[in-house]
Amino acid sequence: MASISFYVLITAFSLLILQATSQTCKSQKNSGNNLYANCVDLPSLTSYLHYTFDSSNSTLSVAFLASPPSPNGWIAWGINPTATGMAGTQALVAYKDSKGALTVKTFNISSYTVATVVQEKLSFEVWDTRAEEVSGGRRLFAKIKVPAELAAKGAVNQVWQVGPAVDDTDKGVLRPHAMGGPNFNSKGSLSLSTSAVSGSGGGGGGGGVDSRTKKRNIHGVLNAVSWGILFPIGAIIARYLRSFQSADPIWFYLHVGCQVSAYAIGVAGWGMGIKLGSESKGFEYSGHRRIGISLFALATLQIFALFLRPKKDHKYRFYWNLYHHGVGYAILILGILNVFKGLDILNPEGKWKSAYIIVIAVLGAIALLLEIITWIVVLKRSNKSTKPYDGYSGQGRQQPFTS
Repeated sequence: MASISFYVLITAFSLLILQATSQTCKSQKNSGNNLYANCVDLPSLTSYLHYTFDSSNSTLSVAFLASPPSPNGWIAWGINPTATGMAGTQALVAYKDSKGALTVKTFNISSYTVATVVQEKLSFEVWDTRAEEVSGGRRLFAKIKVPAELAAKGAVNQVWQVGPAVDDTDKGVLRPHAMGGPNFNSKGSLSLSTSAVSGSGGGGGGGGVDSRTKKRNIHGVLNAVSWGILFPIGAIIARYLRSFQSADPIWFYLHVGCQVSAYAIGVAGWGMGIKLGSESKGFEYSGHRRIGISLFALATLQIFALFLRPKKDHKYRFYWNLYHHGVGYAILILGILNVFKGLDILNPEGKWKSAYIIVIAVLGAIALLLEIITWIVVLKRSNKSTKPYDGYSGQGRQQPFTS
């Protein structure tokens, strides 16, 4: 009898060890076999975090696993940019909505009072948020754009929590969590010094370049090429090549072809940017967005103005030129400005910003050189036109060279 009891105890003890081992983050699999560079067994509330930090675009991909105290409870994970506690945390909270489906909402927790725990946009961008029920509880997925000043430190303050219920799912009124030791100890530092791991994509994917990041990169390339490169080239062509009589009317067709191509590419990039903005649940780059919308509107006016261009001898041609040149230079300045704003948002490797600066510097140098050459040509033509009748050519004065 004693031996049977001994074996029962040994078996039970072994099962407990096996269960404890199976609950480590390394033994867990995320949906779709998405891979993360690191995982952490968090020290309280039986919680786990899988994550990857991509330093090239300052994106942190996370999968947080915890068990709420009740089926209608909530789980939360977030980053505190300014302190180590709950106050100031930019949190992601997963709970069941009024239809019983899991949803993820953003909460900007400004203080420790319950009244301040309300749904609100975060101070940084969040996307690809979702949650799922798993055997170990509930898992929350998200991708986060870590601010440059936090990424430079190599670590962030993380906070996690679980709560019993949500009193109002529409407004996200969370019932307060327990006040025991584990709930007060659910905080720590998360190192961002990780290497990327390729994943299979999907909402919870952690490694490599996810679909949204690809869209952001494509959006950036399209707009840099259109507003930031092709439009300046078109402006250079119009200002300088038309000054040479031998380039007429070739300069006009080159100018129109360059600007129409830039407009088509720019509209594609602009549309992608509007789509990305509508998908952003936590943040909006208002300045970048407003300039982009202004560029689209001004460029559209320029394209339509092409069909209303008066003839050279028309009395309104002077005013059309003023309008066309003014709007064109506005597009030129705003386009370059917005490319730099976009680079600051995407935060790519430094070589990409340096490459664009070099391109703009080269175009500026070319414009300066052509400006000098054009003035030299104009002055020479003007000098020739002032010479009196020489008695040999049979011609009178030549007209000054004009553009």
